[in-house]
Amino acid sequence: MDMWGKLHYVIIMPETICLYNGTVLTGFAAMEDCAVLVEDGLVADVFSHRRFDQKQFTPAARLIDVGGAYIAPGFIDTHIHGYGGYGTDDASTASVLEMSRLLATRGVTAFNPTLYPSPPGEMLDAVARTAAAMGREKGARIMGLHLEGPFLSSSKLGVQKPETLSPVDLSYMEKLWNASGGHIVNMTVAPEIRKMRDLALFCIKRGIILQAGHTDAKYENMVEGMQAGILHATHLFNAMSRLDHRDPNAAGAVLIHPEMSCEIIADGFHVHPDLFKLLLRDKPVDRIILVTDSLKPTEQDAPPFFANGEEVVFQDGIFRRKSDGVIAGSALTMIRGIKNLVKFGFSLDDAVKTGSFNPANLMRYRGKGAIVPGYDADLVVFDDQYAVRAVMVGGEITYEAQPDGAHGAGNTVHAMA
Repeated sequence: MDMWGKLHYVIIMPETICLYNGTVLTGFAAMEDCAVLVEDGLVADVFSHRRFDQKQFTPAARLIDVGGAYIAPGFIDTHIHGYGGYGTDDASTASVLEMSRLLATRGVTAFNPTLYPSPPGEMLDAVARTAAAMGREKGARIMGLHLEGPFLSSSKLGVQKPETLSPVDLSYMEKLWNASGGHIVNMTVAPEIRKMRDLALFCIKRGIILQAGHTDAKYENMVEGMQAGILHATHLFNAMSRLDHRDPNAAGAVLIHPEMSCEIIADGFHVHPDLFKLLLRDKPVDRIILVTDSLKPTEQDAPPFFANGEEVVFQDGIFRRKSDGVIAGSALTMIRGIKNLVKFGFSLDDAVKTGSFNPANLMRYRGKGAIVPGYDADLVVFDDQYAVRAVMVGGEITYEAQPDGAHGAGNTVHAMA
């Protein structure tokens, strides 16, 4: 506002950015020695280096030489509790916003903050405060909330607290939905619980993806759940009834039915590395979703560490509850998950797909998960050592490793370190 009381608006035009000299993992194929053009926050084109040399760029365009690194769709983590000392168990909008900022330095461009169950009043407040962060984030986009409960099996809790569970209660579910402002996008449930079909129909009408998890379901319970629309599974093999030769149970149902998709925690601790060979053999790759399920203290600088209100210790690559040594959760990041999947037998292209295209497709996130003209310019650049070199969210570079200050106009050619 000037001295005359008039408002003046500054219009910031989105940058035109071209990332070139990289291998582009589009979500469908790997394209060597290619470039990605970004305009107005969207992928404008993907083309070869020969075409790059022939193109005429405007003086304001920023050209970035990625030095032979990979250019991939940004990672989408649909199951994550926290990162870097911040998490949903803080029940704080500011904490979720800080998660967003930090995750964008690790290649994550979109995520579903995941809430543990808690007593009804506390959970409604936590849902509301988490949802309030949507639209205010400066890093990874918050796509919606993942509720990991409260309609779970008491016999498959992991470190969750039994007093926070609830029988299926549609009035309570309605309150959770309203507290979220209609932003619950996925929910973990135990298919064997009474009145689960009523809950499933409620959720389907609101576009909520239901996931079977923390469940002691028999095979027949899983089939009934599938018929009600529960077609995704939370952290396969963990906190679910195990495959048995007389009853395939929950884990067996996921492997048997190709229409079932599943999360997988690829840290090498939650699931034995050789089981990924079985998964690759029995599940179509497009039904496998990489998640971190990471806890608040993941990559936090120094102890003490806390998750879901309890002290945990970092031991042998995972977090354990300090009081009894029970596994409390993951310390995985998406980029390390990609690296591990390749180590476990996935091609790099397929590994990236499990962390980008597949979750976008499952969650119906339009314009995300692939490098295709017209899609959101949510990109991650990483090298052959799986070090994240740059992250772009909606066409804006939110992170660069060792930037050299080449942010000006005039076709500055910026070579990444």
